[in-house]
Amino acid sequence: MIDFTNASYAKLAPRDPSDAHKEIAELLVPGESIVMAFKGMRDSVTLTDKRLIALNVQGMTGKKRDWSSLPYSKIQAFSVESAGTFDLDSELELWFSGLGRVKLEFARGIDIRVIGRFIGERVL
Repeated sequence: MIDFTNASYAKLAPRDPSDAHKEIAELLVPGESIVMAFKGMRDSVTLTDKRLIALNVQGMTGKKRDWSSLPYSKIQAFSVESAGTFDLDSELELWFSGLGRVKLEFARGIDIRVIGRFIGERVL
């Protein structure tokens, strides 16, 4: 599992859901669909209608990969922070039961309120 206490997913930019589907298709359960997808330098985060799937690409060649499945039902609290004048990144922090805090940083131009509303619909 990804060590979320010592790392965060930074500078996530929008990604075509069909590209994300290619990477996680074998993990999806019947009836599960991708809602939003984001990609950093090597890592990615995909939001489905059931869970958040984080992909951590490891090693020099990138052949080693770690997928973490984080069900929305385990979220105890969450927070969204919009971008500012000098701090151009927006952030989503999620607190998971049994895991702790997961921090996702999104690149400029992402409407974090849409993501926050999506998480709220799954959690509340």
